[in-house]
Formats: sequence, structure tokens, C-alpha cells
Amino acid sequence: MPKSPAPLYEQIRQLIVAALAAGEWRPGDALPSEAALAERFHASAGTVRKAMDELAAAHVVERRQGAGTFVATHTAPRNSYRFLRLVSDDGATGFTRELLHCRRARANAETARALHLRTSEPVIEVRRLLLRRGRAVVLDDLWLPERHFQGLNSEVINAYPGTLYALFEERYRVHMVRAEEKLRAVAARAEAAELLGVSDGAPLLSVERVAYTYGDRPVELRRGLYHTTSDFYLNELN
Repeated sequence: MPKSPAPLYEQIRQLIVAALAAGEWRPGDALPSEAALAERFHASAGTVRKAMDELAAAHVVERRQGAGTFVATHTAPRNSYRFLRLVSDDGATGFTRELLHCRRARANAETARALHLRTSEPVIEVRRLLLRRGRAVVLDDLWLPERHFQGLNSEVINAYPGTLYALFEERYRVHMVRAEEKLRAVAARAEAAELLGVSDGAPLLSVERVAYTYGDRPVELRRGLYHTTSDFYLNELN
């Protein structure tokens, strides 16, 4: 192990993340046993276990009783909407999706800053609606660095049966591991009001999200407008 001021378990955590970023293990793959990782990193099993505890707490890996530890994946049904915290009052789950557009654009200053790009660098802009029981509940606008999502277009999105994050993972090898969100209350403007089926000025929840892949690299800026008349935002605090 290289000398570092960081605790040994943190060094091992970083090395595992680097291996994930390099594609040594893909989302959904089983990881080697803690004993095998301890041998690889010349550390104790307890130190490796602590590193894995950190990765599991961050949802980078997931432990399955009796099966081992696996790289977390957005293709698993239980993780399909891991970053979407909108819950229906009546317990309804899942969404249908309506793509409004997917097109190339140039990053403005704000988008470039959020995604660590140069101003005017090519991005892919996606707008879509999420509907529950035919009622629009989320208007999403996304910006993605084009260099990571070459060939992404409306046909690709519409042909894929799963979520966008699952698509990004399977086709573009971009795995979203964490996100930061900013929430505020806003009044619906005319275009959003029409798309969400609310009156002009109706209260909406604005959620701005930056999603990160391995190595804390930002790869998505998303702005969502949530219609919360029959839904609420759930944040679980541990």
C-alpha cells in the first residue's frame, strides 16, 4: 500500500473506487470476498470490512444476504428511482415517461460550472415528463456532457425500457453513485403550468440535482418541477 496520511481503510476504499471507475468490476458484478481483497491490498480482513462498510453506506456496493457483495446498479428494480424521492399519497409506485425532446446544445455558464465544463462545450439536453396514472407529476430538464453520451438521442431513449440512469449505465458505462439536491418552492410559469396541468402561479417544488459518477465527477445537471398535490418528497434521515 502507498504511504498516505489517510487511514488504511480509506486508502482501500479509494483503491476499490478507482478499480470501479476503471471498469474492473461492472455494476451488478460480484466483488471478490473480503479475504481476497485483504490479500490483494495487504491488509486485515477487518480493515477491508470497514472500507466495504463505507462503500455500502454510500450505496456504491450492496450486500446480499448469503450471496456476497455486489456493485450497486440502477438496473435493479429496487434501485430504479433511487434518487427520485417523490412518493404518492395513495402508495402508488413507478412512473410512465413521456419524452418531450432530446437535442444537442451548448453549455451556458451555469451548466458549465455545475458539470465542470467549458462554457459553450457540447451538451445533450433532455426534457421529459414523469406521469403517474396518466397525471403529470414531474417536469424534468437534464443536461449531460456530450463527450460521455455520444449518440444519445430520442430514438435511443424511447427504445430503452428502463430508467435513464439504467440506460446511462448499460449503454454509456456511466454509473451515477451519488447526487446533491437543492430544493425550493416556486410558482408555475405558463409553459410548465401547461405541461403539468396546473394553473399559472400554482405552487411547485423545484429540485435541482447534480449527479456524480466514480471519483466525484459531475455528469448530470437536472432541474425538476414537482407537482405535489397528491405526492410528497420523502427524505430518510439516518
